[in-house]
Amino acid sequence: MTQEFSTVFPTGAKNDAYAQYFVGQSYLNMLSLEQVVIGNVTFEPGCRNNWHIHHADKGGGQILLVTGGRGYYQEWGKEPRELHPGDVVNIPAGVKHWHGAAPTSWFAHIAVEVPGENTRSEWCEPVDAQAYNALK
Repeated sequence: MTQEFSTVFPTGAKNDAYAQYFVGQSYLNMLSLEQVVIGNVTFEPGCRNNWHIHHADKGGGQILLVTGGRGYYQEWGKEPRELHPGDVVNIPAGVKHWHGAAPTSWFAHIAVEVPGENTRSEWCEPVDAQAYNALK
């Protein structure tokens, strides 16, 4: 499959530091490590992260700003939401979720870590492969 794909920010290096929490290949370009942590995350077709939770005693959570391709976001117990450039996803602290590329599309988003007290991420199980592969 050949697909034209471009985003505003450079793709970055392979996301090896978090590879154990992804199915497929992702890339990470940290845009800011000061004031607010912001990263450009790019997913190859079929790549998605495991279910995870952004914990915080106060504040926290994550905001996704979709910049390219087509992907999905899903909260535990809810239907997946298809994402396109320009979409914004607000993820409150404590919500179990996953996000990643559609099976046949590259996908990129800016991940904004919402400041909070005692923030941390809990990585959980991979997304069910059969459920994911049923997505278009």
